[in-house]
Amino acid sequence: MLDHDSRLPEAALSSPQSVVALVDATSRVERELIGHWLAEGGITQEFGTSAPVTQIDLDPAAVTDRLVRRGDDPLVVPVRVLWLPPERDGVRRTTFSDLLTMSNPRKPHRFMQRRLLGKAPDRHLVLTGQPARLSELRANNPASAIVPDAFGRAIVRAGIVALERAERAVIGDRYKVPRLVVEEILDSPEFLRRLDTIAVEAGLPPREVYRRAEKGLRELVAAQSRLVSDLFTQAMRPVHASTWNVDADETGLDRLRSLNRRYPLVFLPSHRSYVDAFVLGDILARNDFPPNHVVGGANLKFWPIGPIARRTGTVFIRRSFGDDEVYKAVVEEYFAYLLSKRFNLEWYFEGGRTRTGKLRPPRYGLLNYLAAALRSKRIDDVMLVPVSITYERLNEIGAIAVEQTGGGKQAEGLTWLARYVRNQQHSAGHVYVRFGTPLSARERLAVHGDPLTAHPNSTDELTVEAEHLAVQRLAFEVAVGINEVTPITVNALTTLVLLGVHERALTRAELRTAIAPVLGYIESRGLPGGELGTLRDDHGLAVVLEQLAVATVVTVYRAGLEPVYAINAGAHLEAAFYRNSAVHWFVNRAILELAVLTGVEAPEGDQLRAGWDAAYRLRDLLKFEFFFPERAEFTSQLDAEMLRVDPEWHSRTAAGTLGSEILARLADSGFMMAHRVLRSFFDAQLVVAERLAARDPVIDVDRKALIDECLQVGKQMLLQQRLHSPESVSSELFGSAVKLADNHGLLTPAGDPADLAARRSAFAAELRAIGQRISRAATLDPSNRREAL
Repeated sequence: MLDHDSRLPEAALSSPQSVVALVDATSRVERELIGHWLAEGGITQEFGTSAPVTQIDLDPAAVTDRLVRRGDDPLVVPVRVLWLPPERDGVRRTTFSDLLTMSNPRKPHRFMQRRLLGKAPDRHLVLTGQPARLSELRANNPASAIVPDAFGRAIVRAGIVALERAERAVIGDRYKVPRLVVEEILDSPEFLRRLDTIAVEAGLPPREVYRRAEKGLRELVAAQSRLVSDLFTQAMRPVHASTWNVDADETGLDRLRSLNRRYPLVFLPSHRSYVDAFVLGDILARNDFPPNHVVGGANLKFWPIGPIARRTGTVFIRRSFGDDEVYKAVVEEYFAYLLSKRFNLEWYFEGGRTRTGKLRPPRYGLLNYLAAALRSKRIDDVMLVPVSITYERLNEIGAIAVEQTGGGKQAEGLTWLARYVRNQQHSAGHVYVRFGTPLSARERLAVHGDPLTAHPNSTDELTVEAEHLAVQRLAFEVAVGINEVTPITVNALTTLVLLGVHERALTRAELRTAIAPVLGYIESRGLPGGELGTLRDDHGLAVVLEQLAVATVVTVYRAGLEPVYAINAGAHLEAAFYRNSAVHWFVNRAILELAVLTGVEAPEGDQLRAGWDAAYRLRDLLKFEFFFPERAEFTSQLDAEMLRVDPEWHSRTAAGTLGSEILARLADSGFMMAHRVLRSFFDAQLVVAERLAARDPVIDVDRKALIDECLQVGKQMLLQQRLHSPESVSSELFGSAVKLADNHGLLTPAGDPADLAARRSAFAAELRAIGQRISRAATLDPSNRREAL
């Protein structure tokens, strides 16, 4: 009954004058079993004391009446009967067949309990929780001990927690669930003081603030159920188990299990599919991790998924709560409570599923609550775990592509769920789950130094800004951690090559020739990959292409001399989704190519400087699409990239001149990346830039209307072949381009209208020049020269 892993000294166990057994029983059968166990000396056998034993119900009123007001110092031992499901293949887990008895095997009704005593005596045992002396309980609850009723409730909670820990030692950590959360939080003196402060500042009656807090907690707190968790896992496992072959990082799991013994974990996965949480949850359950509290969106709160999800650990937070200080306090307190009790959390920090296949910019809201829990010193540290979940094929990307071109998002509900589950019944290859290096939130957020030691309600602008920057840096590190372990799948590499030949069809031999140098590049860098070796083999490549054809991403023409393959005319966004899952691995190479092309255009002596200036400018233009390191590290990375192309390039460029031989070396490497990796992003930026240049500089810009206009004009530009691929016409890419334009001061009318108009026009001209260099890079790619294939 002591907090966390504390243990009572042997002397304290062996020398009590009396023992109080807190009996947690729900039926006469359970009382008989516990009474018989006590009568036969169960306490003596387990704890080595022969002191007299008194039984008290594990109930606040009984505890307050018969224990709290005692003047002696008994040893307090919580006791209950643990019921177990039948054993199957060495595992005791509830199944749907167990429910045929109309009873929960973990909580059988009294008639079933009586029957089990004779027919299955292995299905129960008398369990004791970690004991504590009454004086120890008073010391652990100094504030509650002053008020008898509050102290009684605290003893009951401690007893239940001790019994839960004892149960997990028998049934496994995957069944770790919180109990009496709302009651414990509402009994917290610190939380009550915060509510009083809010009441004073808002001019509200304290009772009204307390009522709103209680309502918010009951709405927020996940009421986890072991039965529902078991059954829901079994029901949902076929949704992904029959579709994907799950490939999990076992080494990473071993490291996390060890870490979880000391710290709570916050899993921060990439978000590509609705089944992400089921895939990750199933892996963790199979490896005996406690269930995560998954922070979910209100869009999935519909019946019956919402009520079931809450009982499996999903926490539904309101999408927006503005200036509701009571609800903010409730969320902060609940997060701090879960982390202080070492319950693991999980949320998708991109704020929603990716629409393009690559990581979206992070949302900071929940990380701010984590920072608040650390700042308040409620928890010592939290380990953030970047998680990459990567699918070889994904059935839902067709609907995502429709949204990107202006189509509406289908509302979630029962009809949507039935259709979604039905669509998952086709094999879709592997799903790779990889765990990045865990990050200490305490170290990253400088909890014991600036800025987080400031008062939680500090209005000091420097402190607030410093904390905001610390959270942003932490989110950036998480994103980089996800990218660093994201494998390049066979579909990502195949679509990367096919999207780069501009609607040409290739034979398998041509495609294999185009893939080979990229495979060599991947292997030389030691990048993570999934089954990439199959692409070297004609049969393996044929299987990959046929699977993409079944998914309607690739079209196959078979009536000629041999089959030829191309991206399906209506599937460029779907193909780009697969490619973009791995595109971050090739961004620096693509920037290098464009920087070299810019440099060779400059006068001799200025070429090297012009090339580096171009590289830094491209990094700035792409900062809302990719996660770039600080300038010095970026320079080092680009330098290493150039040395892969030309090991002697430092000596060749000592005079500041690049020379045409650099272009030849790029082409001789067997591939070019700029047109494959960056063209769609710069084409989308060009559409936004041209629409801004055409606008009156004195009129405010409505962002949503601008994006809608870009979708319409982008389709026209595509028909006019001013854009190179339909993947550029994407609301997600246009949204990032609008952010970039705003960052460069091109949205809001301010100052001289003529200056704004000139800067908008110059921005569009710069992007057109980049587009021309990308086209030139494409001509250097051997796969775009038929004689090379």
